[in-house]
Amino acid sequence: MNVLLRMFLLCLLLGSTVAVHAEIYTWVDAQGKKHFGDKPPTDQAVEKLDVQVNVISNENRDSRSLSKPVKQSVIMYGAAWCGICKKAKQYFKKNNIPYKEYDIDKSTKGRRDYKKLNGNGVPIILVGNQRMDGFTATRFQALYEGE
Repeated sequence: MNVLLRMFLLCLLLGSTVAVHAEIYTWVDAQGKKHFGDKPPTDQAVEKLDVQVNVISNENRDSRSLSKPVKQSVIMYGAAWCGICKKAKQYFKKNNIPYKEYDIDKSTKGRRDYKKLNGNGVPIILVGNQRMDGFTATRFQALYEGE
């Protein structure tokens, strides 16, 4: 057999996928702590678990939905006198980012939430469940896109 054919067969053999069967066990150690693993201890009673692997198929998924980023809710606590707040609002409007604004001086809810957030300056911007004190476009975009 020539060298190229041998190399091709070797690559084909190494590159092929092989189904691997692994067993998972559970046991309780002397301190009462429960463990899971594929290598059970030999000196303790173990229980073999029946593990079912979930397979997700995307055959019926609309490919257009994959390209749309998930929009996160944006809430800004700010004040009318705050220049950084104005820059943030301009950025949101320019980039069509929906947001909810609460003025910490004029809104009861704004003042109450600001205190709960232990506010120490404005703006405080909440993107989903993440918090941003102050505003920079690059940091906001990273939070908004989930990076």
